[in-house]
Parts: sequence; C-alpha cells; structure tokens
Amino acid sequence: MCRPRFHRFMRQRRPLKLFAGNGNPELARRIASELRVSLGSLMVHRFSDGEVRVECHETVRGCDVFVVQSLCPPVQDNLMELLILLDALRRASAARLTVVVPYYAYARQEKKHTPRDPVPAKVVADMLTTAGAHRVITMDLHAEAITGFFHIPVDDLSAISLLTQHFTRWEVENLVIVAPDAGAVRLARAVAQKLGAPLAVAYARAGRTENPTHIRFAGDVQNLKPLIVEDMIVTGKRVESCVKALIRQGCVPEIRVAATHGVLAGNALQRVMQPQVVELAITDTIPSLSSIPA
Repeated sequence: MCRPRFHRFMRQRRPLKLFAGNGNPELARRIASELRVSLGSLMVHRFSDGEVRVECHETVRGCDVFVVQSLCPPVQDNLMELLILLDALRRASAARLTVVVPYYAYARQEKKHTPRDPVPAKVVADMLTTAGAHRVITMDLHAEAITGFFHIPVDDLSAISLLTQHFTRWEVENLVIVAPDAGAVRLARAVAQKLGAPLAVAYARAGRTENPTHIRFAGDVQNLKPLIVEDMIVTGKRVESCVKALIRQGCVPEIRVAATHGVLAGNALQRVMQPQVVELAITDTIPSLSSIPA
C-alpha cells in the first residue's frame, strides 16, 4: 500500500534576516539577542551634501527580511535612510520585507484641519509601501486611522501591558489614571481597566489645555495619586500643565507619568519632571535622551 508523501507539499521556511538602521540600533540589538540571530551586515554612508548611500554586505535573496528603524529625531534622516535601505533590499531580491517602526513619525498629522492641509502620515505610509515594504509593525500609533492609510498589513502593537505591569509591581494605593486631553483617553482608559483604577480626563473650558488655569477634570482627582498616561511626550507642555492643574485640584502631590514614546525634545524633560512628579516611565521605542538633539 502506497502512503501519500505529505512532506512534498509542506512549505519550507524562508531564512530570516534582521537589519538595523541608525534610528534605534540598541533596540535592534536587543531584538536580535531575543531572537538569537545576528544583525545583518550593513553600511550607511553620508556624502558631503547629506545624501545617503546604503550598502548591504550579505545576500538576502529569497529571505524573510525584517528592518528595525525608529523614525525619531532626526526624523528626515532616519526616514530617508529607511526608504533607501528598503529599496536596496528589494532590489537584492528579498522575498518579504517587514518594517519594524517602533516610533512612527508624522503620526500627529493624520487628518486635514483646513481645506489645504497636507496629511503627512499618509505620505509616509505611501513612501514605505513604494519603497518595497510588505508589512509594517509599529507601536501605539497616535491615531488608529493611520493603519487604514496602508494597502499592506499593519500591526499596531501596544505598550499598555508593559506599563501596567510596571506600576502593578509598585502596588500604588489611591491611584487615579489621568488623560491629559481627549486624544489620550483611549490609552488611559485601557490602563485604568487593567489597573482597576478610576479614570479622569482633563479638558479646557476655554482656550487650550496647555494653560493650567483653564483645565478641569471629568472625574475625581482630589486626595488621589495621579498617573498621567500619554502615547507620546514631545515638548512636555501638556504634561506640565496637567500636573499644575492636578495640584490646583487637590491631588496628592505624588504624580507619575507614563508614555510609550519619549521624544522629549528640547527641555521637555525639565518641564515634565516637576517637584511633584516622582516617576517618569517610558519605553525604548526612541533611544536614550543623550542621543536626541535639542
């Protein structure tokens, strides 16, 4: 009796290659360590006029290639480097290109506010696809709608579990989760549900939420220990105003701040770390502060 040979129809796994751009090389090294693979051999040159040249020093033909590149400052340099690297790998006959973008630049410009406004978040999506990406993996996009800008699969991962695990270990009592404005409610509500804590949302009766005298809270913060939750901290002005407003509203002066993306441009860290702020928790989607230009 003849037995069917099913192994003939089994798909063979493609070799995996992992490359890192200059956006966040330390994170890429940690990913490689977790996967127990070596980072691909790559050389990035910059000509005297600022143009980028990428040289891939190993074969990627028929491989499943992952490229780790955070689009953090300097944004334009890191974005252009990623596009050229994707084009190089595509022309080298990589079977599939997956782009790991821990921090997605231009995510705050995802819609038109006036008739002649651009939508840079969509422009970035189009460029990544044109350069050869088959899939994108990112974290805590500023707006969920950005995933719809792509015609390729997008995995929008979240740091919620990491952040909640961190604060669960401290067992902070009388905690209240605070969203510094309406845009941060989705992330803050998810953290509040996981921590079993109440939620308060900052809003401005008049003007913008960057003025603490205009800020009120939907939810009780009095005699509670606030945890301000953001998807990203860029200038720190919104967090600074929220902290001052919380103090005015009678919270316990033991405030914690958590964010997925710590851009922390300029003197943002000084704005955030006021005397009442006892902790700032951010992930490593963006490299250490010392490497970010003011």
